[in-house]
Amino acid sequence: MKPIFFPFAASLLFLVFAGMVHALESLPLVHPLFADHAVLQRDARIPVWGWGTPGVEISVGFAGQRKDTVVDKDGVWRVVLDPMPASEESRTLEVRQVGSQQEIRINDILVGDVWICSGQSNMEMGMSVCNEADEIAKADFPDIRLLTVPHRISFSPESTMDGRWLPCSPENISKGGWGGFSAAAYFFGKELHRELGIPIGLIHASWGGSPCEAWTSGDALTPLGDYRDELALVSRVAAMPGSNKINRFMDEWYGEKDPGTIGGWFKPETDVSSWKTATMPATWNDSELPGHEGIVWLRKTFDIPVSWQGRDLVLGLGCIADVDTTWINGQPVGRCDSFEETRSYTVPAAVMHTGRNVLTMRVMNKGGGGFMAKPEQLHIRPRDGKDASVSLAGSWQIQASATRKQTGAPLAGNPGTPSVLYNGMIAPLIPYATQGVIWYQGEANTTQPARYRTLLPAMIRDWRARFGVADFPFLIVSLANYQPAPKNGETEDWPALREAQAMTAKQLPHCGLAVTIDIGDAKDIHPKNKREVGRRLALSALASAHGRKVESSGPWYRSMEVTDKGMRLTFDHTGGGLLATGGPLTGFTIAGEDRKFVAATATIDGDTVLVSSPSVKKPVAVRYGWSANPSCNLYNKANLPAVPFRTDDWSLQGP
Repeated sequence: MKPIFFPFAASLLFLVFAGMVHALESLPLVHPLFADHAVLQRDARIPVWGWGTPGVEISVGFAGQRKDTVVDKDGVWRVVLDPMPASEESRTLEVRQVGSQQEIRINDILVGDVWICSGQSNMEMGMSVCNEADEIAKADFPDIRLLTVPHRISFSPESTMDGRWLPCSPENISKGGWGGFSAAAYFFGKELHRELGIPIGLIHASWGGSPCEAWTSGDALTPLGDYRDELALVSRVAAMPGSNKINRFMDEWYGEKDPGTIGGWFKPETDVSSWKTATMPATWNDSELPGHEGIVWLRKTFDIPVSWQGRDLVLGLGCIADVDTTWINGQPVGRCDSFEETRSYTVPAAVMHTGRNVLTMRVMNKGGGGFMAKPEQLHIRPRDGKDASVSLAGSWQIQASATRKQTGAPLAGNPGTPSVLYNGMIAPLIPYATQGVIWYQGEANTTQPARYRTLLPAMIRDWRARFGVADFPFLIVSLANYQPAPKNGETEDWPALREAQAMTAKQLPHCGLAVTIDIGDAKDIHPKNKREVGRRLALSALASAHGRKVESSGPWYRSMEVTDKGMRLTFDHTGGGLLATGGPLTGFTIAGEDRKFVAATATIDGDTVLVSSPSVKKPVAVRYGWSANPSCNLYNKANLPAVPFRTDDWSLQGP
């Protein structure tokens, strides 16, 4: 399927840009997506855009094409290159301001297929922490290009971004957040490159622990009605004048929610005699506050030499989970909203005293909190580097202030807030021409699987409209098997979320599903076999995007019939026939009119499966793989696992 660019996408782009373009001098002439080593989408009209002084003429040249335009009144310019076939030829994109000396030459541009690779931690997981870490040394594919979108939370759609394209090499595949470039994206791209023989561009935009609603625009979420309060907060922050909007909003939030802030615990004269003592650096679980989620205050007193008086200092604290605000002697010296950033705060000379000084921190966390640092990372030293540092490791005072349950979810540093990752990490990509999207997400939404049935389709439709591509392929990784073996009373949140993923893939055009029910890990929510995930996604891409006659899915339940032998089930995607791996078929349950499911006997009969139980005389429903971590082994002869399913539509047991 070839991407189709709709004219309304251009209008949509400019309507969005008109309200969000920063001061023109802070924006580049050409969007950073158009940089050395980029891949442009083949067989598609290719928007190229940037910013400049209104009224200035812009000329763009590439591969024998020349397109001219004028910067509009909002400071935005845009041209559209004509479709081009795939090409491994290294070519130059030229952008020139007519009548001035400013010209940009962007080198080593290829034409092929471009895929956005998004989701949460299983998409973010890099090469060095998966089973196939030995692949890094062999990852020398200069026609595969990699771009990682930096983590960014935003309360209104952003127009630009940092990040750069890199040719795939052992060195470049190792760059990036959690273990290097996304392993799932890499293996997907490598398989497509091998099959198609064309350049592949991979734009990786993911964030561990993020829910689907964070990646969906506020406009798409509003009609769902489920996120009204959260979106109102996002809009409130976005409407605040000036810069540092989130900091000012969070100062108000702490002043309303946090007893420590209300009580002025940042003041050095605060009585902390009742606070606990703990050795830092340490996590809350390793200190005095195991399991705490919420707000914690810490205090450390220290002395500085007389010779430091009148000199600016640097305070180092390492990484902290998740969000901190830091004071010295009651004066704010730094704050950070990301657990991934190493804290390094400049302390003005006027803040410090000779002799005793008081360092106070307010830390807010979700999940495990505390210092993610080595002792030597906790220090203070002169900024000029002429003296040895003073260590801040050792005995600290610590006091819990409020739990997350008491305060509610904050906005600062929270990638789960509806729309903020769309605003910060997807909006800056629009309308870059792409082939499609691979989506590896769902774990963060398992507590509300019914909502996911409408949420995921809403996000997909929204992305397709905003990128201006008619039904571009959207390929979904189904939740892997996880958690201990099923027990009585097991909730149905994980299988119900898989069902929502499958329903989306089946109901929306050009959607695919990569089932991973057989390659998970009961003890690890991050299964390490990303090679097979990438391979299955690539099969789906070959079928949906390129019309290849390949089996792209495992057996998919189609219909049932009650017979005198039990329930007979028929399937699509039999891939040359059904088979059971490792022994008799497992994973089937059956129920009668009482709606009580019991383990069933299942046998393959041609392209059907016969399911029965002596304890169910009049069967009415069958389920397969209906558990967080089921034991199930139905495959087709293409060696792809069956999609978990249920034949009933009964209300599910809640989490």
